Amino acid sequence: MSRVKLWDGSTPWLVTRYDDVRTVLAGPRVSADNERPGYPSINAAVTASRRRAKSFINLDDPQHAAQRRLLTQDFMVKKMEALRPWLQRIVDELIDGMLAGPKPADLVEALALPLPSLVICKLLGVPYADHDFFQRVSKKLIAHDTTEEDSLAAVDELLGYLRDLVDRKNEEPGDDLLSRLAVEQLRTGAMTRDQIASMGRLLLSAGHETTANMIALGTVALLENPAQLAQVRESDDPKLIANAVEELLRYLTITHSGRRRVALEDIEIGGEVIREGEGIIAANDIANRDGAAFPRPDALDVRRKARHHLAFGYGVHQCLGQPLARVELQVVYGTLYRRVPTLALAVPVEDLRFKRDMAVYGVHELPVTW
Repeated sequence: MSRVKLWDGSTPWLVTRYDDVRTVLAGPRVSADNERPGYPSINAAVTASRRRAKSFINLDDPQHAAQRRLLTQDFMVKKMEALRPWLQRIVDELIDGMLAGPKPADLVEALALPLPSLVICKLLGVPYADHDFFQRVSKKLIAHDTTEEDSLAAVDELLGYLRDLVDRKNEEPGDDLLSRLAVEQLRTGAMTRDQIASMGRLLLSAGHETTANMIALGTVALLENPAQLAQVRESDDPKLIANAVEELLRYLTITHSGRRRVALEDIEIGGEVIREGEGIIAANDIANRDGAAFPRPDALDVRRKARHHLAFGYGVHQCLGQPLARVELQVVYGTLYRRVPTLALAVPVEDLRFKRDMAVYGVHELPVTW
């Protein structure tokens, strides 16, 4: 437990132990509302964009639960598992395209980014033909150097696109999430088109950025740990692949900004008293390297039982899309290295451009050869 100083001069608490992070995120004594005084915002640009397009991840119950319930049926484990054969076909087709092309190839452009983009577009009902647009705008919204003005312009651009799309779904509904919300919520007056657009913005951005970075960064981690890669490549056991996914999620934890909260009352955590109104950064990436929860925490071990990791957060705000992310990663990790057994980095790892300038960690490009 320690105080840290942020960009705006505020000094929230940084919580890093595994048990302490779970305690913070589990209880109703903290708020995720980014407009509450004391909330430790990432920067001015993020503050502005989240106020312009507030989503349920920055709401508290009961409002948070009410909006989240509208989406749970779309991300149920059984429904995500039913996508597995379709996901397998997409992954195989993308790998076929990469193998037929020039070497070296950029794995980000060849596989890591197209797969989750195609999937979230199908689920939401967003035309994949527009992927260049929403990928470009999403990158602006998670870049650390985006100005407040540019962030507001980007979020307005994306919201305008989604508002128009919601209107089209309302006129001609399809078999997708945005169509269902238009019919069930917009037509009944339960939600406005702006609210549906804000929800769509969150799902669209989070639905492709996070998984894309896990695919690429997970590949780097395995290539740097050949003994672990061999176990994944040579196994035909779905349980081992699923286990490897959980360990890579723990080991990498690509959201490096922590889960941010503000205390609603005095709370004692880790021997310190956090006062009402004080900000809290629950560092789930650091907690996932806590040796008390994960022995030898800095070692990648694909046989480790790591399902209790905090990569998806914890408590009521735990990531809604985690069943989808798990299936996507299981299909990719279970296919890529088996299909391309000689896969290797085409440049030294120290020459890779890691995303230290983005809210979601990963690599900008991943040159690979085989």
